[in-house]
Amino acid sequence: MKLVYFAWVRERIGVSEETVAPPAGTETIADLVRWLKTRDEGYEAAFENEAIVRAAIDHHHVKPDAVITGAREIAFFPPMTGG
Repeated sequence: MKLVYFAWVRERIGVSEETVAPPAGTETIADLVRWLKTRDEGYEAAFENEAIVRAAIDHHHVKPDAVITGAREIAFFPPMTGG
């Protein structure tokens, strides 16, 4: 599964994208974030406040309870503001 990171999420993790194989039982965005946070302190810092980091599955915005089965790409990014 391809993960893509934007803005300060990318800066804290240290990579713009990567391919991962989450462990069995990782079924939702929330599960994926919990697993990522265990990988190292960069991920933990990026997802420190899980409520503000947004996610998209295959270019569609989703909520933390969205199922990731079959996802080709999951993107994580901070909240966006208009102006």
